[in-house]
Amino acid sequence: MSSPIRFLMCAPDHYDVDYVINPWMEGNIHKSSRDRAVEQWQKLHYVLKDHAIVDLVKPQPGVPDMVFTANAGLVLGDTVVLSRFFHKERQGEEPYFKEWFESQGCTVHELPKDLPFEGAGDALLDREGRWLWAGYGFRSELDSHPYLAKWLDIEVLSLRLMDERFYHLDTCFCPLNGGYLLYYPPAFDSYSNRVIEMRVAPEKRIAIAEADAVNFACNAVNIDSVVVMNKASESLKKRLTDVGFQVIETPLTEFLKAGGAAKCLTLRVTEPVRTEVHEAVSVESRTVRIEGHLLDTGLINRALDLVVENGGSFQVLNFQLGAQRQSTSSAEVKVSAPSHEVMEAILSQLIDLGAVDLPQDERDAKLEPVVQAGVAPDDFYVSTIYPTQVRVNGEWIKVLGQRMDGAIAITDTSNGIVARCKLLRDLEVGDRVVVDVVGIRTVRKTESREVRNTQEFSFMSAGVSSERRVELVVEQVAWELRQVRDQGGKVVVTAGPVVIHTGGGEHLAHLIRQGYVQALLGGNAIAVHDIEQSMMGTSLGVDMKRGVSVRGGHRHHLKVINMIRRCGSIEKAVEQGVVTSGVLYECVRAGVPFSLAGSIRDDGPLPDTQTDMIKAQEEYARLLEGADMILMLSSMLHSIGVGNMTPAGVKMVCVDINPAVVTKLSDRGSVESVGVVTDVGLFLSLLVQQLDKLTSPYQTAHTV
Repeated sequence: MSSPIRFLMCAPDHYDVDYVINPWMEGNIHKSSRDRAVEQWQKLHYVLKDHAIVDLVKPQPGVPDMVFTANAGLVLGDTVVLSRFFHKERQGEEPYFKEWFESQGCTVHELPKDLPFEGAGDALLDREGRWLWAGYGFRSELDSHPYLAKWLDIEVLSLRLMDERFYHLDTCFCPLNGGYLLYYPPAFDSYSNRVIEMRVAPEKRIAIAEADAVNFACNAVNIDSVVVMNKASESLKKRLTDVGFQVIETPLTEFLKAGGAAKCLTLRVTEPVRTEVHEAVSVESRTVRIEGHLLDTGLINRALDLVVENGGSFQVLNFQLGAQRQSTSSAEVKVSAPSHEVMEAILSQLIDLGAVDLPQDERDAKLEPVVQAGVAPDDFYVSTIYPTQVRVNGEWIKVLGQRMDGAIAITDTSNGIVARCKLLRDLEVGDRVVVDVVGIRTVRKTESREVRNTQEFSFMSAGVSSERRVELVVEQVAWELRQVRDQGGKVVVTAGPVVIHTGGGEHLAHLIRQGYVQALLGGNAIAVHDIEQSMMGTSLGVDMKRGVSVRGGHRHHLKVINMIRRCGSIEKAVEQGVVTSGVLYECVRAGVPFSLAGSIRDDGPLPDTQTDMIKAQEEYARLLEGADMILMLSSMLHSIGVGNMTPAGVKMVCVDINPAVVTKLSDRGSVESVGVVTDVGLFLSLLVQQLDKLTSPYQTAHTV
C-alpha cells in the first residue's frame, strides 16, 4: 500500500509584498490584502486536505515570502536539498526550513553559499519518478544540477528559463500523473523545448496559451487525477478533463501579486524513490583563461554575457587585475552548459574572444577524416576571421588561409603537418578535419591603452552611427589611405553601381589614378554603368550633369554592353579608344586588377564578368591576399562575401546610406572595422578633397 501524500504549507500570518524581486511585485508593494490572502490560503488548505495530509511550518516575522514553501528545498524520499536563495530578502528563510526538515528526520544537504538553488520552485520530479526537471536562468544556477543528481541519485534534465515573468520552473511547467505535462513553451529556450519534446510524447504535452500562463495555470498542484490551480480558461479545463483530470479552481489573486499561486504555496514532502533510477546529468563544465585589458575594453563582460546568453552559467575562479595602466589582466572562468551541444556553441564563441584552456587542460584537436569530397564530418569546427592555431601531436600549428565559414583541414606534407582553412567544396577525401572545440585557440592582439587610443582608426570604437560627423570619419580614412599608399601597402575597393549613380565614379577614378587603390572588386553592374557614364554621360539612363532622364536612356546600358562585347573585353575597349574615362578605364591604365562577379539579374553580361560563382570567389580571394585596408562602397552582397574572405587585422570601412547594411558589414567583432552611414557619392567627394589637402600630387615611377 502506498504512503499517503503529504504537503508542507506555511500560514500567511506575516505575508505581504514588502519588496520587489520579480516582475509581479512591481507596483504591488503593500497592496496585498492580508484578510483576503488568509481567506484564499485557507481555501487552498481545505482543498488539499480533502486529498492529502498537510503539515505546517511555523511562520516567522521578517520573512513574508516564507508562505511560498515550494522554495524551502527539494525532497526525495528522506533526502532534502536545502534551498540557497538568490535574493538576500529570502535568505532568512533557510534556517527555519532546515530546522523543520531535520525535525522530520531528513538528511539535509546544503549547497555552497554562493550557488543559488530555490528548491521545488526550480526542480520538479516527473510524476512517474523517472527523472528530475531542473530549471535555471533567473533564481537557480546550472551548476547546482550535478549536486542534485549526486545527492538524490536521479537523472537531471536542465531547462533554461527565458521569460522573467516565469522566473521559477513551477510558474510555467507542471508534470502531471500519467506522464502528462502542462507547460508554456515560450518560457523556455529552443534547446530546452527540444529536451521536453524528446522526453514527453506529443499526445502527453499540454501546451498552454499566454492568457492561461499569466494566470499561473501551470503553478498547479497535482494529486492523482486532481489538478488544483488559481484559474484556467474553459478550453484548458476541457483539455485536462478530456485526458482524465479533474480541475479545481481556487482563487489566489493576492499571492499572484508576489508572483506565486497554488504550487508555490505548497511543498510535496512524500516523493517516492524508484530504486532502478540512478544519477545522470548532462551538464558539462570547462575552465578557460582570458587575458587582455579585460575591464577597460569590456572583454570580460562580453565573455560572461556570451556564456549566459547561450544558455550556460559561469563562475570566476580567479581574477588577476593588472597593476599598471599598461598591464593586462587575466581571469580563469569555469563555464557550465546543460549539454555538450550547448558547450560547443559557447566555447566556439569564447575562442573567438581569445579564451584558452588552462595549460594542464590542453589537449590535441579532435580530427575526423573526409570520406566524401566536398563534405565535412558532422560537428566540424567553423573557422572565423581571427588567426587560429590547432594542437596536433602536442604542438600548436598556425592555420593558413584564415577566413570565415570554412573548415580546418589537417594534411601531412614533406615539410610536416599543415593546417589550412578550406571551403567545404574544396575538402578532399583523406583530409583530416578539426571537429568539436578541443585543441583550438585564436590569437588576439592585446593593445595598450595608449596604442588603442592614439591609433589612426581609434574613432572606430564608436561603432556605427549616422549622427557621427562624416567629415571627421573622412579625415581619419584619408590619413590611413595615405599611410598605406606611402608604405607600399594594398587597398582593395569593393564597389556597387550606386557609386556611379550618386556621382562618385569620378572620385573613385581619381583615387585609382593617384595610386590609392590596388584592386577593385564588384559586379557586372558597376562596370556597365561606369562605362555608360563614360560613353553616354548617363547612368541608368539619367543624365549625370542635369539629373534628369533622357529619351531612350533605358537602352543605354544595353548598347554599352554590346559595344564592349564587340571589343572582346574592357581592356581591349580601352586600347581601341572606345572607353576613354571612368573607373574601369583608370584600372586598365594603371594596371589595377579588377574582378567582376556575376549574378542572376545581370544584363549581358560584360565579357569580363565571371559568371561561375566559384571562380568569382576564387578571383576575389586572390585579389584580397595581402590587403591592408578595404573600402566597401554601397555593395552589400559583394561586401559580405569580401568580409567572409578577409582575416582579422585588415582595416575595413563600410559606407552605405542604409544603417542596417552598415551594421551587418561592420559588426565583425574586430576593432579594425567601421561603418559610415552616408551617401557614398558625398563620402568619396569629401575623401578626395581631404587627400588633396594631405599630400602633394602623386608621382608615378616611370621605368627608363
